Amino acid sequence: MSLDSKRVTVRILDKEYQVACQPDEKPALLSAAHELDQRMRQVRNAGGSALGLDRIAVMVALNLCHELQQERSRSPHLKTLADKLDQALAPQGTPSP
Repeated sequence: MSLDSKRVTVRILDKEYQVACQPDEKPALLSAAHELDQRMRQVRNAGGSALGLDRIAVMVALNLCHELQQERSRSPHLKTLADKLDQALAPQGTPSP
């Protein structure tokens, strides 16, 4: 976490997560967390209570990756966005590939 980063709390499927974030990126983070929460709720509601949190998360992640791959094929500028996401999601102290 850089010196300017702040911890932001996001709520996804009624669970709170602390995420390091630059102050100017907070609105985008909150928007992304809201969209993720909505997508996970849709999958959970469609699959009933039998789906565990891990399965819901994997299904949503696969859908998001598929959408990202489609957009990348249409726009090479998204490669930069994808690289930033990979970097932000990498564990601290672990360089992204």
